[in-house]
Amino acid sequence: MAKNSKKDVARANYPKRFTHDPLADFDPETRSKVSEMENYIMKNCLWQFNSRGWDRRKQNEGILGKTAQILIGEEVENPTPNDKCYWVDAVLLARNLTERCSWLADMGKDDINALIDKLHARIDWLTIDGSLNEELTVQNY
Repeated sequence: MAKNSKKDVARANYPKRFTHDPLADFDPETRSKVSEMENYIMKNCLWQFNSRGWDRRKQNEGILGKTAQILIGEEVENPTPNDKCYWVDAVLLARNLTERCSWLADMGKDDINALIDKLHARIDWLTIDGSLNEELTVQNY
């Protein structure tokens, strides 16, 4: 290998879900609500910083999915150890979002689910698909 050439790092075959910010086309009120929740997560939750993209995606889905269930009063099932771990983070997140985002109390179940879906897309964009961290796609990392 030549002295100045870079060693190719094996990249995982990792398809992106989003090619641009998923909130870009939503109304200002929705963006504001998602931004408030996103701001809390990015400043206070460490779970979104797992070292691999696929792990981040699983955690985002598990935690935010269970958070939505808690916020709308659905029973949450936790059949696996990972589910139990996601549930603990979801309980804390739901508790803190309820305290900080008083407008959640005025929303219906469908609206909360839709908002958490948008939050999930935004967190996936920020921490995975829109991230410039190339280590997320290293196959053997």
